Amino acid sequence: MFTKKILLPVLLFSCLSASSQISFGDSKKINDNWKFSLQETPDAKNAAFDDSKWQKINVPHDWSVKGQLSPTLASCTGYLPGGIAWYRKSINIPQSKSGEKVFLYFEGVYNRSEVFINGHSLGKRPNGYISFAYDATPYIKYGEENTISVRVDHSQSADSRWYSGSGIYRNVWLVYSNPVHIAQWGVYAYAEMNKGNGTLNVEVEVENDTKTKSTLTVVNELISKDGKLVAKASGKVAVAANQSGKVSAKINVKNPQLWDLEHPNLYQLKTTVLKDGKQIDQTVTKTGFRKFTFDPNNGFALNDKWMKMKGVCLHHDAGVLGSAVPREVWKTRLETLKEIGVNAIRTSHNPQAPDFYELCDELGLLVLNEAYDEWEFPKRKWLEGWNYGTPGFEGTFDIFANWAEKDMEDFVRRDRNHLSVFGWSIGNEVDYPNDPYSHPVLDKGKDGFGQANYGGYKKDAPDAMRLGAIAKRLVAAVKKYDKSRPTTAGLAGVAMSNETEYPGALDITGYNYTESKYQSDHEKYPNRVIFGSENVHDMEPWLAVKNNKHIFGQFLWTGIDYLGESGRWPSRGFYSGLVDFAGVIKPRGYFRQSLWSDKPMAYLGTYPLKNEKDISKDAWAIWNYEAGQKIRVVCYTNADKARLELNGKVVGETKSYDEKTGIMYWDIPFTAGKLEVIGLDTKDKEVSRYAITSSQQPAELTIADKDITITKDKGVAKIMIQVKDQNGVPVMLSDNEVTCTISGPGILLGLEAGNNSDMTDYTDNVQRVYHGHIAAYVQTKGDSTEPIKVRFTSQWLKPAEVTVNVR
Repeated sequence: MFTKKILLPVLLFSCLSASSQISFGDSKKINDNWKFSLQETPDAKNAAFDDSKWQKINVPHDWSVKGQLSPTLASCTGYLPGGIAWYRKSINIPQSKSGEKVFLYFEGVYNRSEVFINGHSLGKRPNGYISFAYDATPYIKYGEENTISVRVDHSQSADSRWYSGSGIYRNVWLVYSNPVHIAQWGVYAYAEMNKGNGTLNVEVEVENDTKTKSTLTVVNELISKDGKLVAKASGKVAVAANQSGKVSAKINVKNPQLWDLEHPNLYQLKTTVLKDGKQIDQTVTKTGFRKFTFDPNNGFALNDKWMKMKGVCLHHDAGVLGSAVPREVWKTRLETLKEIGVNAIRTSHNPQAPDFYELCDELGLLVLNEAYDEWEFPKRKWLEGWNYGTPGFEGTFDIFANWAEKDMEDFVRRDRNHLSVFGWSIGNEVDYPNDPYSHPVLDKGKDGFGQANYGGYKKDAPDAMRLGAIAKRLVAAVKKYDKSRPTTAGLAGVAMSNETEYPGALDITGYNYTESKYQSDHEKYPNRVIFGSENVHDMEPWLAVKNNKHIFGQFLWTGIDYLGESGRWPSRGFYSGLVDFAGVIKPRGYFRQSLWSDKPMAYLGTYPLKNEKDISKDAWAIWNYEAGQKIRVVCYTNADKARLELNGKVVGETKSYDEKTGIMYWDIPFTAGKLEVIGLDTKDKEVSRYAITSSQQPAELTIADKDITITKDKGVAKIMIQVKDQNGVPVMLSDNEVTCTISGPGILLGLEAGNNSDMTDYTDNVQRVYHGHIAAYVQTKGDSTEPIKVRFTSQWLKPAEVTVNVR
C-alpha cells in the first residue's frame, strides 16, 4: 500500500529485441514484402485469394497519413481519412523441431484488427495501442507457404480526439519457441534498496504447453555493462501439463550503480530455462537500480534527491511520418527535448511503441505511462473544426466493458520492466464535466475547473459517482501485475471528482490545468500527492510548481506539435509544442529551456511593437524589417543579466532577469546588421551569447550535417535543409519550394517543414520550406550497403547534395 510517503525502490528492464520484449522464444521481424488494399475484402483472409494487384508495402505502415487531406473530414483526425483495409503476407515456415510452437507478435495495429493464418482466425484485438501475440501453431503448414492476413477496421475514423493513424503501424515479429517456455511478458523484477545495497526480486512465469509435467531449472544472471557477472540465482519449478508455474529469486548486489537522469546506468538480466540440463528458453533484458519517493509535502525524489519533474505530454505521431515513426526519429526528438531541459514524458493518452520506452531508459527520461482517454462513454469529437460545429461521438467506448481490464493488464505486463516508467495513468480527463459525466457540484460555479464544463448539473447525464468504481477496477488491474509504482490519472474536473471516490483510488493525483486548487486541496487532503498532469506554457503554472515544494512537477501541453485536434481548415494539427513537426526547436522551446535547463543559454526573438503589454514567448529569431520600424526584442535566458548589442554597439542597457515573466526585452528602431544578446552573471561576466543577422535574398540550399550513416536494416536518415543567402545567413522568411531526388538503395519517406497551415501532400518529393528549413526522411531499402545520394534543388537557388553511408 502507498501511504503518506511512497517509497518505490525498483529495478526494471528495457528490451533488447522482441524476444526480450515478450520474454520468450527466438524472434525475427517480418516487416518486409506485405500486400495492402484500402477496401473491405472479406475473401482476403483465404490463402488462395489473388492479391497480385494489391499495393506492395513494408510495415510499419500508416495509410491515413498517405491519404488526401480534406476539409470534409474530421478535424480531430487532422483532416485525414480512416477506412477498412487488409494486409497480406506469404511466408515459408521451415519444418520445426519436434513440438516447436510458432507465434505472431504485433506491437500495435490501429485498430479493431483480426488476424488470420491460412484462412483461420487467430483472434481480434480492438484496442489499437496494445501489443498482442497469437499462437499460430495449429494452422501452420510447415515447409510450405503460409498466408498471414490482417483486417483493420478504422471506419470510425474520428474515434480519437487526436490523430491515431491507421494500419499495422508498428513492428511485426515471428516467434519460434519450445512448447515449454517463459510466458509472454512473463519476467518481472523489482529491487529493494537498503543502505546503498540492492536486492533484486525476480519472478519468472513459465508455461507448459505439453501433455506431461515438466520439472525445470530457472537461472537468473545479472551482468554489468562491461560484461562481468555481478550475481546469479537459480531455482526449480514443477509445471503441470497445460499449466503455468512461477519461480522467484533474490539477487543481492552491493553498491549497485544507480540509474538517474544524467547517468542512466544499465545492467543486463539473463534469464535461462533448463530442462534435463538443456537450455529450452532464454531472454536477456537491460536493467538498472533506482529509487522513487513520492511525498505529499515534499513532492518527488529520485534516488533520495528531491527534484521537479519538468515534463511534456507527447502523442505518438511525427508529422509526415504519421504514427509509423522509426526509432531513429524518436531518438532525435527525445534528445532535442532533453536538450531543452525536459526530464519527463507523459504518453498522452495511450501506450507508445516499445522503441519509445527503450530510448527513454537509455537516455535518462522519466515516463508517466498512460492508457486511456475515455472509458465507458464517448467524448465529443469536433468534426468541423476545434470547438466549432456539431460534435460527433465516435470512439472506443464500446469495447471498454469487455476489454478494459485485459488491455490494462497487458499494458502493465508489457511495460512494467522499463526502467524509465515511474507511474501508471489509468485515464485522462475522463471526468471532464458534462463530457460525459455530471454532478450537482457543477451548479456551484467554475472554481476548480481548469477547462469548460459545458454548463451546470445535468441530471440525465452519466452520474460522476461511477468514476470511483471504474477507477478501482483499473487500479486493481495494475496492482495485479505491478505493485512497485503508483497509479494516477489526469483530472480535468477536480472539483467534481473530489465529490467522488475517484481521486482516493489513486496513489498520486494529476491535475489538468487546475493550478488554482494546488494549495487548497493540499490543505484539505493532506495525504494527497499532487502534480500538474497537463499545463499550458505560461509562466504562472510553472511558478505554481517551482514555488510549492509539495507539487512535484508539471507536464506541458505539448512537447512536440502533433497531427489532429486541429483548428478550422487549414490546420494539420495542434501547434503548441516546444518543437515543431520537423523536430526543430520553436521560440517557446527556447523560452522553456531558459526556465528548465541547467546549462547557460540565451535566445533572441523579435516582432513589430504593437502593444506595450505584449511580452511574447513565441518570438522568432528574425531581424528583417523596414528601416526605423519600432521592434520589440525579447531575450530568453537563464543568465542573471543581459545586454543587447547591434553591430557591436550597445543598443539595450543591461537588464536583470525578471523572475515574474522570465523575459527581458528592449524596444529599438530597426537597423540591418547583427543583433546580439550577451548573458551575464552577477559579476557581469559573460556566460552566454546569441546572435541573429539580417538576411538578404535566398541564394543556396545547405545541409546542416553531412556526416550521415545509417544501418542496412531499414535505417532512417533525417536530413535538415536550410535556405541561406549569399553570405551564409539563414533566411528565416524563405518559403522556397524544394525538390528531393534520390539515387541508390534508398526511398524518401517524406518531407516535413513544420508548417501547420500547409495542407499540401507531404509524402511526395516536393514541398515548401517553412522558416527557411525543411527535413527529409530517407530510408534504406534493406538490400545493399551502397551509399545513397540525396539531392535537393530549388529554382534560382544553388542546390545541395549529401551522401548517406549505409553499413
